[in-house]
Amino acid sequence: MTFEKVCKVADVPDGGVIGVEVGDTPVALVRQGGEVHALHDVCSHAEVKLSEGEVYDGTLECWLHGSCFDLRSGKPTGPPAIKPVPVYRVKIDGDDVLVSLSKES
Repeated sequence: MTFEKVCKVADVPDGGVIGVEVGDTPVALVRQGGEVHALHDVCSHAEVKLSEGEVYDGTLECWLHGSCFDLRSGKPTGPPAIKPVPVYRVKIDGDDVLVSLSKES
């Protein structure tokens, strides 16, 4: 599994979200409850950037239609989205956030 450095932990606001690129893949990084989560940065319902949404109660809410996605599983927690978004593995190395797009084997 290959991890790529994407930013510093301090770049991700606590309780907030930022958008980064891992290669050509858009990734939304969320920091909540002392953890950093990585989700595909495209809403499965409306194909807009999730990183422009809001974070609360373990979910990331799409700004356009209000679809919410669980930070750990990427599954929608309510309509209008019905398809999950991919989630990616995150590793913290010192002050750096690393993300892997590889599937676990």
